[in-house]
Amino acid sequence: MAEALRIIIADDHALFRQGLKSMLVNVHPDVMVVAEVENVSGIATALTETPCDILLLDLQMDRSALADIQGLVPQVQVVVVTASEQLTDALAAIRAGARAVVFKRFAVESLMEAVRTVREGHVWLPPALQSELASQVSHPDPKTLTSREQEIVRLVALGLHNPEIAQRLGLKNVTVKSHINRIFHKLDLRDRVELAVYAFRLGLVGINERAR
Repeated sequence: MAEALRIIIADDHALFRQGLKSMLVNVHPDVMVVAEVENVSGIATALTETPCDILLLDLQMDRSALADIQGLVPQVQVVVVTASEQLTDALAAIRAGARAVVFKRFAVESLMEAVRTVREGHVWLPPALQSELASQVSHPDPKTLTSREQEIVRLVALGLHNPEIAQRLGLKNVTVKSHINRIFHKLDLRDRVELAVYAFRLGLVGINERAR
């Protein structure tokens, strides 16, 4: 039997926590909700006392949890579950280190897909968010990129880190970093999130496609 997927739910609404826990445990026998947290200040303690694989984090708790994501990321993979469907909030969460953003009103349909995608080491975003991001990112001619650079863009969009890309392509880490910096300059993009959106828009990778 596969090892259980351990989840901590951090949300300041007790009814939502209970509903989420019931949905996860009753529908998915390989899932364990190992702790529940009702305020941001209790998250660090919960992670210390109860090791887990995924933290489901409400972006708007007793105070904004956005500032805490970066500090939590080294300990656990963060999946943001939020009522806010604002592009700026979702983008800020991903840039801070969250591996997925799930809108609360679609949580029943999409949460476990996001969780399992993140557990496999990839990023998950709602298709609607992908479309909105894509509409705001410029569409440079892909011919400006070499075939090697296009492959690196595809792997970045799939959520691979530089060492993983280097291993996949038989390159040195410093070479991959150099390629990515050159790609940013060519495409006039700021970070890996915008680069991923560019890849989706050009069809270099499908929405929520996973690395093989």
